[in-house]
Amino acid sequence: MEQDRSIVITGASSGVGLQAAKALAQRGTWDVVMACRDLAKAQKAALEVGMPKDNYTIMLLDLANLESVRQFVQNFRSSGKKLAALVCNAAIYLPLLKEPLRSVDGYELSVATNHLGHFLLCNLMLEDLKKSATLPAPRLIILGTVTANPKELGGKIPIPAPPDLGALQGFEAGFKAPIAMIDGKKFKSGKAYKDSKLCNVLTMRELHRRYGDTGIIFSCLYPGCVATTGLFRHHYPLFQKLFPLFQKNITGGYVSQELAGERVVDVVTEPEYNQSGVYWSWGNRQQKDRQSFVQEVSNEASDDDKAKRLWELSAKLVGLA
Repeated sequence: MEQDRSIVITGASSGVGLQAAKALAQRGTWDVVMACRDLAKAQKAALEVGMPKDNYTIMLLDLANLESVRQFVQNFRSSGKKLAALVCNAAIYLPLLKEPLRSVDGYELSVATNHLGHFLLCNLMLEDLKKSATLPAPRLIILGTVTANPKELGGKIPIPAPPDLGALQGFEAGFKAPIAMIDGKKFKSGKAYKDSKLCNVLTMRELHRRYGDTGIIFSCLYPGCVATTGLFRHHYPLFQKLFPLFQKNITGGYVSQELAGERVVDVVTEPEYNQSGVYWSWGNRQQKDRQSFVQEVSNEASDDDKAKRLWELSAKLVGLA
């Protein structure tokens, strides 16, 4: 396995991340780095799906701990591996919480994990990507969600509330207790998740604006509705049972974890996805043989001034100069 062809996937111990890691490892072309917070779980999952043992490495990464992010980058570099692509897949969704949980750094947990941890990771690994000459171009991919984009059918449903970062008042004020929302308003767990995924799109667009001339491809993707993923494990049991049926039989948006993983691999490796600064989506308008398309993002996700300010405030929160 060539050490200069490593692809890092966060949250690769389950769901879409695991299936993407499996698909990459089975191709035998890349060294897959499974960046996970539970090493034993990741090892068990890799064995269960039959990943070739010589084609993957498991490394500790807890995105909700900024020191863990820094340590992961140090460990990756110490290993001698060279980064060909970074896939920011990991996410948590805690829709039933009435009061916020906090990361070890004191930030609301879903935003800390989904946005701030990935924001720091992306910034720290930019230099590693710049040194890569594979794929044929290095790529930084962030997974999105239809629920954070009202320009997509699935994002038009304002339950529990649509994503809205406001004027970033919560970040402006330091985002520590009692503040738990980016807009500084009352805590809403489902909205916190949507807000964090909106931040992912804004981050991708700002990465492209700042570093698009380096040769790195920056993009987001939505592989379709993976209704059976563990992302919903904290939801009501009835929701977990009915939601896949609804997506299969009503919306047609359902996609299996395996197919979603293959779609992630395509966006990471195939030449037709070498356009930077875009959001690829399979969306809710799926047909049996439908291909991906460049998805229009929301007005807020297209706000360059907000993207710049979000970047500045996020950099401050994660301790970047």
